[in-house]
Amino acid sequence: MDETDREILRLLQRDAGQTAEALGRALNLSASQAGRRRARLEASGYIRATVARVDPVRVGLSVQAFVQVQMASHAPEGARAFLRLLEAEPRVASVWTLTGEADYLLRVWCGDLAALNTLVHQVLLPHPAVARVQSQIVMDQPKRDSPLPL
Repeated sequence: MDETDREILRLLQRDAGQTAEALGRALNLSASQAGRRRARLEASGYIRATVARVDPVRVGLSVQAFVQVQMASHAPEGARAFLRLLEAEPRVASVWTLTGEADYLLRVWCGDLAALNTLVHQVLLPHPAVARVQSQIVMDQPKRDSPLPL
């Protein structure tokens, strides 16, 4: 990967819908050169997906929360079952494993507080591998998800 490839990645992180022509103009390359470079970055796995960022409020998701989950057991079967539950749950947008007291950190989106309450009390807490759940409701997000520092 050279500096031109890095610049393509920087540009695409800001707007993944850019055409080869637009990339070429920004990089002083022909559209075909820019398109080939982009295709190579995609084929090599540098670009995992091209997605749209949807406005959560406009689609009825007004509550964002971070949920910390402490496991009762770290037995492999229970942990796998819990991860399958998280994969199948559409309100869970992302999952991280952590060091420290909590084993997992979940980023969740819900339509309202009642939906968050349902997720916590009827989906997460009843799982046999879960010992404790603690949630923090996001009040504001002064800095939005930003591109990687390339």
